[in-house]
Amino acid sequence: MNKNNRFSDRFDWTLCFLLLLFFLISCIAIYSGQSSNQYEGNFVVSQIKNYVVGAIIVAIVMYFDSEQIRRLTWLLYGLGILLLVGLFIAPESIAPERKGATLWYIIPGLGSVQPSEFVKVFLIIALSKVIADHHLKYQAKTAGTDFFLLIKLGAATLPPLGLIIIEDLGTALVIIAILTGIILVSGITWKILVPIYGILGAFAGTVLYLVIIAPEILEKYLGIDPYQFSRIYSWLDPVNHKQGAGMQLYNSMLAIGSGLISGKGFTDRQVYVPDAHTDFIFSVIGEEYGFFGASVVISLFFLLIYHLTKTGLETTDPFNTYICVGVISMITFHVFQNIGMTIQVLPITGIPLPFISYGGSSLMGNMMAMGLIFSIRYHHRTYMFSTDSNYVAK
Repeated sequence: MNKNNRFSDRFDWTLCFLLLLFFLISCIAIYSGQSSNQYEGNFVVSQIKNYVVGAIIVAIVMYFDSEQIRRLTWLLYGLGILLLVGLFIAPESIAPERKGATLWYIIPGLGSVQPSEFVKVFLIIALSKVIADHHLKYQAKTAGTDFFLLIKLGAATLPPLGLIIIEDLGTALVIIAILTGIILVSGITWKILVPIYGILGAFAGTVLYLVIIAPEILEKYLGIDPYQFSRIYSWLDPVNHKQGAGMQLYNSMLAIGSGLISGKGFTDRQVYVPDAHTDFIFSVIGEEYGFFGASVVISLFFLLIYHLTKTGLETTDPFNTYICVGVISMITFHVFQNIGMTIQVLPITGIPLPFISYGGSSLMGNMMAMGLIFSIRYHHRTYMFSTDSNYVAK
């Protein structure tokens, strides 16, 4: 075994450089986004503070190797569940309702903290441990063991998903994306996965069809609030809903389209988009920097995903590989959903753009995930003659 003890050789400088670029882009875009004066306060300064806290989180997580993280898995998972349950029973002074949902704790001196952002990372660790332990125990792979693994993954996901989906559909979709990505690389046979995903896909298609054609059926039998349908209608036809539910999407597309190839320039925005510094920050980038600026941001995310994929392939511990897959699934879905909802590819769900949108809990949760990747690189072992796929760092 060969392990270089020099910090400069073990530290992931590539990932650090990518995060630095995201930090610069975030500050520039937020500065422009807050110019609409929708909210009071200097969000750039707050975002800088969030990044400082995020860097501390990265340093702390990076200290732990994979074996130590394994031992903490269920403690972190249980803590996440308790924090989610606490939102339903805590007094309003601690967990106030905002925009019809109770998603945040108010911590004196720190502001609001959204526990679901951290629960996503805890779930990635838990699912990774479930798969790694399962394959160690059942080395003779059968359809029965694969189905058992699928049940265990579903059982681990159901509690946080059930608690989150009540108040936050966007984060619930992220959790489903994480579960889906990890399942696809878990080794479960396609003979089980294809029918299950086929049925789920058909169900989702049927629900969307009923929303468009016969919403009264969903209102009657599933008890869905008609207000929820307005998001679908405004997504499919934002022009005819631009004075109401479709205004944000319509203005976002107008802003991005008006940026053309090179954009209008720094702080030269002309189209008002609500929440431009948070969920719709991509519209700021598209309007001010055009196709070129938007392409640079998307390319950076491709480089990030490539680097995470490379890390997952190079690690010798399957547990670490599954963590990389979970983080990749989370980041990829966030990027695809956020950018997609600003250009009418996907419905609006309130999912922020990772590392760029303003938001403390979201950024810190993502930085915690990056801390796991830093840890994998920092504690990576290499072997001169062979590799051991079941190796666990000691």
